[in-house]
Amino acid sequence: MKTFKNIMSWVLPIVAGLLIAMLIRHFVFSMVRVDGPSMEPNLENNERVAVVKTAKIKRLSVIVFNAYHVDPDATAKNVKYVKRVIGMPGDTVSSRNGQLYVNGKKLKQDFISTFERTQGTGDWNLWSLSNKNGWTIKTTKVPKNKYFVLGDHRSVSNDSRYWGFVPKNKVIGVVKVPFWDTSATKRHNVNALGQ
Repeated sequence: MKTFKNIMSWVLPIVAGLLIAMLIRHFVFSMVRVDGPSMEPNLENNERVAVVKTAKIKRLSVIVFNAYHVDPDATAKNVKYVKRVIGMPGDTVSSRNGQLYVNGKKLKQDFISTFERTQGTGDWNLWSLSNKNGWTIKTTKVPKNKYFVLGDHRSVSNDSRYWGFVPKNKVIGVVKVPFWDTSATKRHNVNALGQ
């Protein structure tokens, strides 16, 4: 009996710790790896970032979402994309001469260079994109419970311009760059821009 109590005295804390860690990972935050160059210069390929599942999504937040049934090319059930929210539900979004406009106002994009902003962006609005790319939803505004997302490196990003909106229920969480992982500028451009 004494041996059983001794064993349980160290087994129970380990089991409790593992259970708490699993609950935190499932409901609060987890770590993901950035795959590809679409969020450069703010997030690099293979960079590991935290995903806060309880954080509020705002315009310019960087989010992680399950792209399965969002992007037709994402055929695996658990493909995760990292993109920046440009349009919130109800917003109009357009691009003219390398500038983004949300609800008719120019969106400040100091978090990327002129090259990343203008190369591959083009001139469009939600209606023209939905017609050109054959989206199932033809609209001039971001629908309720959906987001319009873009990569920071527009010329290489596969994003909402091509396949449409990200449903709220596909969002895993908001990206936060750990304080030890990168420069203060990159941390600001990912962690602090949500409006």
